[in-house]
Parts: sequence; structure tokens; C-alpha cells
Amino acid sequence: MTIRLKNFWLVAVAALMCMAMQTSAVAQDSMSMGNKNIVETAMADARFSMLVKALKKADLVETLKGAGPFTVFAPTDDAFAKVPADKLKMLMNDKAMLKSVLLYHVMSGKVMASDARTMMAPMMEGTSASVTVGNGMVMVDNARVVQADIMTSNGVIHAIDTVLMPKMGMSSAMGENMGSMSNMDIVDMAMSNPNFSMLVELVKTAGLVDTLKSAGPFTVFAPTNAAFAKVSPAKLEMLKNNPEMLKQVLLYHVLSMKVPSSNARTMEAMTVQGSNAKVKVKMKDGMTVVMVDKARVTQPDMMASNGVIHGIDTVLMPKNAMKRK
Repeated sequence: MTIRLKNFWLVAVAALMCMAMQTSAVAQDSMSMGNKNIVETAMADARFSMLVKALKKADLVETLKGAGPFTVFAPTDDAFAKVPADKLKMLMNDKAMLKSVLLYHVMSGKVMASDARTMMAPMMEGTSASVTVGNGMVMVDNARVVQADIMTSNGVIHAIDTVLMPKMGMSSAMGENMGSMSNMDIVDMAMSNPNFSMLVELVKTAGLVDTLKSAGPFTVFAPTNAAFAKVSPAKLEMLKNNPEMLKQVLLYHVLSMKVPSSNARTMEAMTVQGSNAKVKVKMKDGMTVVMVDKARVTQPDMMASNGVIHGIDTVLMPKNAMKRK
């Protein structure tokens, strides 16, 4: 009996030592992920297989294996799956354009999620992307960060759910065809972005879903949830209870043409509601700022299949919309 008990404890101790060694090995392997560079880390993650393929096609592997540091907003395979097949094929067969698109996902420097701020972020492609922080999430243009802070030896990766498109350098015939990298229409795109949940609710209330799902093209200056939070609860409730007035207000945010931010000019723009909104383009701190009446475009160029959405920070009000009480 004593011998059997002694053997039991020897086996138990050996098992515990084995478990401890395995746990240590797993922890060490997990920590070693930070010892892999950005490309190696992406290659080790099955979610980024399409991104890795694109990096190889664009000859950007050595760039992103460099010292850096870099911040990469990395589209997952699910993000690439949102791109219409013909446009993805076109992109993959145009090395210069592919390189431009991929570099629009890369920042010079290491920016952790905890350091993210609402700003225009300079990308290595040469233009800036709109970063929006709020409601516990980080958005880059119309893409949502779905996993932040994947550490690498030469920077950090943030996984995103949508492929980003640079705003400039797409003026060629090829670029025009690439202008909409999404097969989602304006309503679907707004529904996929949590920043526009209030707008989507009001579009439904006003009976405008089918209108904004139609062929268009449209330009929608889309108030974010933060923009609607500036409206007094009483006024917002009045709009919700008056669908016709609400419809007029919402259509004042819509143009019956597609106007990317690169084509914006200081002008009086005729809205679908029937009156003009004042568009003003100016330079501030070396950046182009687009204003519509008193609202600032904070999230430009979310390309949809039937137009474009520009996120704005203030709800627009047509001059005569609020006369009725």
C-alpha cells in the first residue's frame, strides 16, 4: 500500500511538472508573437491571408519587414470579401494602384489603441485617413477596428472590417471604376457603422430607406450619433413625431450626385430637399477642411455602391423646416 501511494505521488508530481512546462511553453510562444515583424505576424494569422497575398503582389513585404515602427490597419479576409469580385481582381492586377491602396492602411510610427484620438491621420500613401474615437470603438474612415494592439517587433497591427480606399490618385478610368470598393448601398453602409445608428433609425421613421437604396448616385452628409446628441431632446422628439418634417430635414443632407471630398468646392449645393446648403472648403493646419453650413466633415469618402457618405459633426437644418411646431 505504501509503495502504491508513493508511486501515485510520483506520477502526480510528474504530471504537474509536465503541465507547468507546457503552460510555460504556451506563454513563451504567445510572448514571442511580439518578436515577429508585421509581415510574419500577419502570415501566422489565418485571418490575414488575403492581405499577405496583396502585400506580396505589391512588393511591400520588405517594406513592412523594415525597422519601422509602423501602425497597420489590417483588413481581414472578411473585409476583402466585401469588395466586389471584379474590382478586387482589377486591383490585384494593377500593382501601382494596389501599392497605393495598401500604403493607405499604414502609418509611420507606433500608435496603440489607448493613444488613438479623433483626427486626420497621415498615411504612408501620402494622404490622410479620418480616425474617429467614440462609443468604445475606433473607426478609420468607414472601417471599424475589430481587434486592436496585435504587437509585432516593428510596430502594431489593428485588424479592421473594411478595406480602406485613398481619396486621391484615383482619377484615372481605372480609378473611377475602383471608386466604390463596396457592394453595400448607402443604407447598408450606414447600418454597418455604429456611429450612424440614430441616422438609420430616423431614415426608417421618415420612410426614406427605399429612396437611399435606389440607383442614385447620392452624396449623403451623414450626422453621427454625436451630432444628434447636440440636438435638444425636445426638438429631436418633435422630428420623430412629424415624419414629413423629418423627411425634409434628412433630405437636406442629400445631394443627387456623387461628390467625393477631393471634388468638393466652395459653393451653394442644391439638396434633394430643394434648398441650397453652403459648402465651404478651406485649409487649416495644413489640412483641407470641408464645412457644410455649420457642420464639419469629420469622416469623408465612405464609398457605397450608389454614392458616397461623408460623416458630419452637426445636424443640418433647412431654413424653413422648423417653422411648424
